[in-house]
Amino acid sequence: MLQVLKRDGTAAQFDILKVAVACQKAATAAGAENPSSVALNVAAEVEERCRRNSGDVLDIPTIQQYVEDALMRLHPEVARIYIEYRHDRDNIRVKGSNLHAQLMGLVDKTDEEAVTENANKDANVFPVMRDLMAGIVSKQFASNFIPKEVLHAHNSGDLHFHDMDYSPFLPFTNCCLVDLEGMLEQGFHLGNAGIESPRSVGVACAVTAQIIAQVASHQYGGTTIPNIDQTLAPYVQKTYEKNMEVARQYGIAEPERYARERTEKETYDGIQACEYEINTLFSSNGQQPFVTFSFGMGTSWQERAVQRAILQVRIKGMGKEGITPVFPKLVFFIEEGLNLQPGDPNYDIKQLALECASKRMYPDIISAKLNRQLTGSSTPVSPMGCRSFLSVWRDEDGREVLDGRNNLGVVSINLPRIAIEARQDQKRFFEILDERLVLARKALMTRIERLEGVKANIAPILYTEGAFGVRLNPDEEILTLFRDGRASISLGYIGLHEVALLMSDGEHPFENEALQAFLRKVVSHLAMTTKQWKIESGWGFSLYSTPSESLCHRFCKLDAARYGDIAGVTDKGYYTNSFHLDVARKVNPFEKIQYEKGFADAASGGHITYVELPNMRHNLKALERIWDYAIDRVPYFGTNTPVDSCGKCGFMGEALATAEGFTCPDCGNHDGASLSVTRRVCGYLGSPNARPFNAGKQKEVIRRVKHLAAQAPEAAPAAASTHPDRSTEPEPQVA
Repeated sequence: MLQVLKRDGTAAQFDILKVAVACQKAATAAGAENPSSVALNVAAEVEERCRRNSGDVLDIPTIQQYVEDALMRLHPEVARIYIEYRHDRDNIRVKGSNLHAQLMGLVDKTDEEAVTENANKDANVFPVMRDLMAGIVSKQFASNFIPKEVLHAHNSGDLHFHDMDYSPFLPFTNCCLVDLEGMLEQGFHLGNAGIESPRSVGVACAVTAQIIAQVASHQYGGTTIPNIDQTLAPYVQKTYEKNMEVARQYGIAEPERYARERTEKETYDGIQACEYEINTLFSSNGQQPFVTFSFGMGTSWQERAVQRAILQVRIKGMGKEGITPVFPKLVFFIEEGLNLQPGDPNYDIKQLALECASKRMYPDIISAKLNRQLTGSSTPVSPMGCRSFLSVWRDEDGREVLDGRNNLGVVSINLPRIAIEARQDQKRFFEILDERLVLARKALMTRIERLEGVKANIAPILYTEGAFGVRLNPDEEILTLFRDGRASISLGYIGLHEVALLMSDGEHPFENEALQAFLRKVVSHLAMTTKQWKIESGWGFSLYSTPSESLCHRFCKLDAARYGDIAGVTDKGYYTNSFHLDVARKVNPFEKIQYEKGFADAASGGHITYVELPNMRHNLKALERIWDYAIDRVPYFGTNTPVDSCGKCGFMGEALATAEGFTCPDCGNHDGASLSVTRRVCGYLGSPNARPFNAGKQKEVIRRVKHLAAQAPEAAPAAASTHPDRSTEPEPQVA
């Protein structure tokens, strides 16, 4: 008995009567003399052909093709009517499909979630629209690569397969530390152009911008230039030598001074040009390159010149209005004996960094000491993008390697849902968690398996030109580059705060040490699981504190639909970022830092702590005290300060966050073109008045409170052991 594979994947018995009816309708419409005879003739031929080819899969398109072939041979005048009819029916079917609805929702701007999914993408412009459209199609075809149980878990909200608009439909990788040093030293190719090693810092900066654009176009995550001060220093020196030659040639008095000042100016100009280019170009995935510069460990005058230039350019701002750039994200290393306190050789750079943070929110800071302890690396590790970190890895010669390594993607678990299902039973909580972890591992392995057999020529800038630290031949497979922990693959989590509320009678974890202990046990369990996966598989599994930009809304929305409104959990429209204290909790910055201390120790694959502060431009001593308190307790830290400005009335400060967007508190302006608003999305900055947040993230931003305090807590004096000269000084005022 013949079986037909239907469009929905189910099988049905072959029914030749349906073919005959369709042909008779077409013959009648075409004015045939005997429509019934036409239908019977064609149906007979089609049935015979179907039975003759019964070994093949009989699906609807195949049968339709048989019908068209028979009509074209026997009754060509009827074939035209039949083909037009089938075309119209296909259009109706397509328009009723989910894919069509999503695409038109994007084009017509009626699907708010599609338009606001990524705060770094402006869905009003063609390049972004094209990328989002491709992403919608990619998600539709992801089922071809993702196991059914994993896809079901993602669709239902048990877990989240991140960046499905890129991977696994295509073998993209996530974020990376670009081996800029190797690329600049050895040169590389972009298309047909051969790029030689630069001979000046200006050219090195220009080439860096080109590399960033190319790398960002060949992956979907953050692009970090690690230790850019140390990488650019040789090109600062080359520029200095050129300027010294000019001074000698023209007999300029004080040639060293001339060459030094001239070189520092060219360094500033090069960094400024690089920043402008990053903020004005689009990568092929429809957005500005999501790029991070880390710096601060260099001590030579050349390295210090780069550090100063980065900070001075950022302080100045962009354009005549001096607006705050979103990218590159700046990350500043702080090290005892280097730049921590007066007398350290780079303490003046720290002061400049404090001024920059008070005016432009960046740089975020990394405690070099805690970073080394966490990663095991002798060189402090830069974040890939906003918060993804690598641990130490050694090549076959035993040398530590950081530059050129990357991440293969993230899958996050919905912890609040597990807590809802566990009904305050901790044993049951961990039983459900372990069930979800089995699915999460399978999902992460899907990312790895998608890279099997992929050749280096798929992304030359990454694999053959040195961005990933090696130069493979075009026909070599890339998977070997990621083995044995050289690349990380991350398990993420979200909503510890909501877990605490659900596992108690709505108690806030800040006030309950037992709840805090339970939350730390959860994170420790996740960390131990990833370590076990790494031992068993050899792949670089790590625990990642998910930033949850759109996910904070998605998980909450799905759980609200399934379980209804739960006070403090599903009723507020978002879940809390990873291990963070609830954004609405009124605490001082020292209390927030102390509460979040220790969670990063388990989440070596990604983490950040930040606090909300008022205007600190005239209170840098207090800001420094907060920084110094943080670097002894959390590895990675940022401060959010008001940096908004209104082009209509001249207001500078903090715009009002409302459900409809942002408004100038002085004149009521809410125009995205003239009201510059900068907010930390998760670990990076966004311009939400120009590119709105999703509904859940906007609700979270509205609920954020300032972390105000007069003093660091006496029970834990801020870095007293490393600040003997200031341990007895009165604490500066924060507010």
